Amino acid sequence: MWQALRSELHPAGVEVVTVALHTGGADAARPWIEAARPEHPSLIDAAHVSDELLGFVNVPNAVWIDEEGVLTRPAHPAHVQGSGFADSPVPEGLPPRIHDMLVEVKKIPNHSDVYLGALRDWAQRGSASPWALSPAEVVARSQPRPPGHAEAAACFELGQHLWRQGQRDAAVAWFREAHRLQPDNWTYRRQAWNFEDPVRQGRTDVYEGCWIDDVKKVGAENYYPAVKL
Repeated sequence: MWQALRSELHPAGVEVVTVALHTGGADAARPWIEAARPEHPSLIDAAHVSDELLGFVNVPNAVWIDEEGVLTRPAHPAHVQGSGFADSPVPEGLPPRIHDMLVEVKKIPNHSDVYLGALRDWAQRGSASPWALSPAEVVARSQPRPPGHAEAAACFELGQHLWRQGQRDAAVAWFREAHRLQPDNWTYRRQAWNFEDPVRQGRTDVYEGCWIDDVKKVGAENYYPAVKL
């Protein structure tokens, strides 16, 4: 997906840089990167530093950066293709939780056509594109970072450190605190859930929520904000 986008836009001077977020380190993401055989830079962010620096709260998220190294769009949902489930019926006979997950995924709006159009326009027109924002507009649209969010980042970082040291129970306590302080940060939640249930990120006795329960709570239609000028 990202390699195809890079092949299309690179002749216009656009470089794609992908970042895998996983506290588990290089081994957790490397097989997928190597299987994709990307020609663009493919990074592994084992410390979720890009979350803190750029404001990512879900995946896929992206920022646009111009030739001068200036942000022209802050962190936003970045869908370049649909999930593949939107036009397909949910198969029969699946385990109930998997069935429910696919039902909710189908409800998540697909804005990939709009987003691809925006990317292509920016690639061709640069700062003249209506999708390219001024520095003042970028600041206005950037997610606020109140003290609670900064504290959540610190809690999540401490949880990661403890997890890498093999101190699971201590790490869980700090992951839970990060979730409490910034409940709309799906990267924090999904990373913690992934350690307990890598396939489904499902319900366990470790955390209050799980992917399917929390998506139902907020509404699948609200899982990603809409792409806007």
